[in-house]
Amino acid sequence: MVQTIAYDAYRRQHRRLPWICDLCRSARGSLCPGGCVNGRILLVRHAEVALRWRGRCYGQTDVGLSRDGVRRSKSIVGAVLRQYGAGRIAAVFHSGLLRTSYLADLIAGAAGVVSRTDPRWRERNFGCWETRSWDSIWRASGSAMDRMLTEPDKFRPGGGETTAQLFARSIRAWHALPKDGFVIVVTHGGPIACVRGHLANAELSQLGKFMVTEGSTVELPHPRPLQQ
Repeated sequence: MVQTIAYDAYRRQHRRLPWICDLCRSARGSLCPGGCVNGRILLVRHAEVALRWRGRCYGQTDVGLSRDGVRRSKSIVGAVLRQYGAGRIAAVFHSGLLRTSYLADLIAGAAGVVSRTDPRWRERNFGCWETRSWDSIWRASGSAMDRMLTEPDKFRPGGGETTAQLFARSIRAWHALPKDGFVIVVTHGGPIACVRGHLANAELSQLGKFMVTEGSTVELPHPRPLQQ
């Protein structure tokens, strides 16, 4: 079963966002809270990565999926097709990394469209932290990783991206999506948190609250036009 955001709890926490849909509940027969899927976007976080990468910082490193991740990806495809129907899917995007392109290509193939790559949907660039275990990073830098949220405009983990930079490119990717039709984006935890935080008008220091687990989905309306 696809793990999703619980709509009711999220609606209570962020009443300005009545659009979050529980895919599993909708797949059992009820309509999604937002109504018709046309003109909506489904953000999907990739499934579990290969076991050798568990407990490691991989960021933009191109790691593959575990066996469970492959199975989970296939189950997500089935759930999406049952809920929405292949013919309703207008476009499928992914970050260009294997852990997202695998699922995106499966969905796109079933829908009869070609998946598209947008690297702005990639995970944060963690610089020299990437491929290291989180334990070794902690031993070397202590609580420095907390500065990703306490100093979102300044701190670059491993010399990589600040939280503000991750947020800015994620929102650019969000606003670059097609303005109509049902669109699916297979991406990573960081960009999904940025989009959810953006829609909730949250501070960058609060983005950790908007993270979702691997294999989760979030349904949203198309982005409103940027204010000039």
